[in-house]
Amino acid sequence: MLRGIPRLLSPELLKVLCEMGHGDTLVLADGNFPRNAYGEHARIVRMDGLGIPELLRSILPFFPLDSYVEKPLTLMQLVPGDPVKTPIWNVYEGLAEQYDPRGKLAIGHLDRCTFYEKARRAYAVLATGETALYANLILQKGVVQNGPEAAGD
Repeated sequence: MLRGIPRLLSPELLKVLCEMGHGDTLVLADGNFPRNAYGEHARIVRMDGLGIPELLRSILPFFPLDSYVEKPLTLMQLVPGDPVKTPIWNVYEGLAEQYDPRGKLAIGHLDRCTFYEKARRAYAVLATGETALYANLILQKGVVQNGPEAAGD
């Protein structure tokens, strides 16, 4: 066990996050996401029973969002005519405000088909138990920059 690591970040997930490089993407998939359509070589990390907001709160302090792209957080647009409400998006906006200087402007939207195509190229998919609709989220990893505490390392 380690100190200071949120309990939601399993050893498998920590390994995946450390392996990712600049520009790699990570899908936080809700319970309805077709994760088995990603083939036998996809990195699927099971996060059963966890919601995306709680997982995102544990990941974002350690995961730099890509500053070289305009929208490093990507949601799936509502399908036209779908009457679904998306209150979970407000939670995502609040977390973006907390962890990225661009705040909610760091969040983009893609139509359903384009979102799934981008998800197919992801480094890994975190398969959660999230029940909210339209909760899927793609994060694009940025560059880890040394802060003042790293001086002299």
